[in-house]
Amino acid sequence: AGRRSFAVPLDADVRAFWLLFLPAVANQTLALVAALLHWSKRNRDARPQSYPGVSVLKPIHGLDPNTAAAFLSQVQQDYPEFEVLFGVHNETDAAVPEIRRLQTAFPASSIRLIVCRTKAPNGKVGTLVDLGREARYPIWVVNDSDIKVTRAYLSSVVAPLSDESIGVVTCPYRADAHSLATRWEALGIATDFMPSALVAQQLGVREFGFGSTLAFRAADLNSVGGFAALSDYLADDYQLARRISGLGKRALLSHYTVETSLGEGTWAGVWNHQLRWARTIRVSKGEGYLGLPITHAGIWVVLAAICGAWWPALLLACVRILSGTTTAWLVLRSRQALALVWLAPAWDLYAFAIWLASYGGSQVRWRDKVLRIDHQGRIQP
Repeated sequence: AGRRSFAVPLDADVRAFWLLFLPAVANQTLALVAALLHWSKRNRDARPQSYPGVSVLKPIHGLDPNTAAAFLSQVQQDYPEFEVLFGVHNETDAAVPEIRRLQTAFPASSIRLIVCRTKAPNGKVGTLVDLGREARYPIWVVNDSDIKVTRAYLSSVVAPLSDESIGVVTCPYRADAHSLATRWEALGIATDFMPSALVAQQLGVREFGFGSTLAFRAADLNSVGGFAALSDYLADDYQLARRISGLGKRALLSHYTVETSLGEGTWAGVWNHQLRWARTIRVSKGEGYLGLPITHAGIWVVLAAICGAWWPALLLACVRILSGTTTAWLVLRSRQALALVWLAPAWDLYAFAIWLASYGGSQVRWRDKVLRIDHQGRIQP
């Protein structure tokens, strides 16, 4: 009997492999095209037709590596009328001195520190409930405590809301890493998570939102139950966008990119962070989550190489790296991710391990707490 080459598919198992390999190639090609389209339209964002008053709601819990710079950037905005509301659970929070310094440095700006008392399974949402009661303006912008922006931020994210068909504006984000472990996570954000978001927008997905920024009309949120309706859910950002999209409006991924700071500096911290995201997405997306490994191109590169299909493996690896490079640089301007983009196929192996682990339980670690979530993403006692 002659030797058999796996470079050419001959049996049912190998044919089944190609049925999965080709969608993986198509997915990476689509991610590349989506990134190029997003980049090509970067100068076409809506210009403000009016400047409605904006309340920036900032739920705070402790310090992040970039707290001082992030807080300062929220206050220094080229926008005529806005306020920044910082919410803490108690006045002993480590971030309070930074907020007080801002109030002293910018006495003419509306900077308010609010001690929030509302208790909720999702403590962040409990803070937002109280901040919402204090907000004075019709447009609300919610972003995480570590989000750093430029002076054009509010104008950029509020302008699209002049279109009544848009219910939520959210932002892509690049990560500023402070350790080897967080550089690894920053690579995943830039070359895996954000490309998926770009593809989702191109495919017409209506309900997505990130903690990096959620800009919306207060009236729209109040019509679907306000922040209180989100208090049981871990993925409050997704749930907010989902509910407002349910009004017949859509979520828009802005061309404005914000910067976040990754505080979990250890490998264990990065694993827990990624596992929390994965389990939250699993319960939010349901059966659709089963197909996620199609996006893990590195898995299919390895399997193709094992089968002896070296040229297809090389092709997919090149498309994967090119797709990651396009998003990391043209869309996000992330120098840290760009330096490691050649490791994008290796990230996919790590992401596949996270995907497998996400089915191993319902517990997640969030800051200093361990939480359990049910099949709908609600936090359980």
